[in-house]
Amino acid sequence: MTAIDAAFRSLRASGGKGLVVYLTAGDPTPAASLRYLRAAADAGADILEVGVPFSDPTADGPTIEAASRRALSSGMNVAGALELVRRFRGTHATPVVLFGYYNPFYRYGWPALCRDAREAGVDGFLVVDLPFEESGEALPCIREKGLDWIPLASPTSGMRRVRAVDRAGSGFLYLISVTGVTGMRRTFPPEMAAWTRKVAKATRLPVAVGFGISSPAMAAAATRDADAAVVGSACVKIVERNGRATRGAAELSRFVRSLKKALR
Repeated sequence: MTAIDAAFRSLRASGGKGLVVYLTAGDPTPAASLRYLRAAADAGADILEVGVPFSDPTADGPTIEAASRRALSSGMNVAGALELVRRFRGTHATPVVLFGYYNPFYRYGWPALCRDAREAGVDGFLVVDLPFEESGEALPCIREKGLDWIPLASPTSGMRRVRAVDRAGSGFLYLISVTGVTGMRRTFPPEMAAWTRKVAKATRLPVAVGFGISSPAMAAAATRDADAAVVGSACVKIVERNGRATRGAAELSRFVRSLKKALR
């Protein structure tokens, strides 16, 4: 059983829903990024997604795209993200998913990446632009090191594909709530609830709904038929507002606590 499996098992036992928090590694600096990660974990995040910045984040909206630019300017890269996880792991046991785009991972080399990720304390990978049909190089390396590969499904995925990625993946299924890119939204599309119910009934993995969740009320709505909510842009926006100021970690902590309260 992986750390991510254990987190969802604990949530089921308690009757609560999970909170996955996304933050961009190195935003705005490596030291400040570590403070934000620790604050999110201390405030109750069940799983952290640590985003490796990329110059062409095609799935991300302006908030996370700007975070990638700030992080790249601070010198962050794949090796730096692994070092950030290593430092985080020195004080916290919260499961960590390394989130990113295929190109930086490919350039690092999958065998070396999975070895180094395991040693740093990473628990799984989410490669946003890697279709599972093209995962023949990455997936064996990920599995060999006992790490989870988090699959994605979108509103345009048919149920045949949903079942296929569910069989191939592990940890949890990231269910994209809307078509388009990441970013804060005020409401979900009207068809999202029915889509979530349909996917949750058809899959073996826990389902985490992401893209657009910006408030405790939306997190609660997203998890009515799912196991967890993923909150990214709303958290990254707090980093954007506060930068390296220590008050930023406190503001993020308050927001994460409000999300967790809505999910109990």
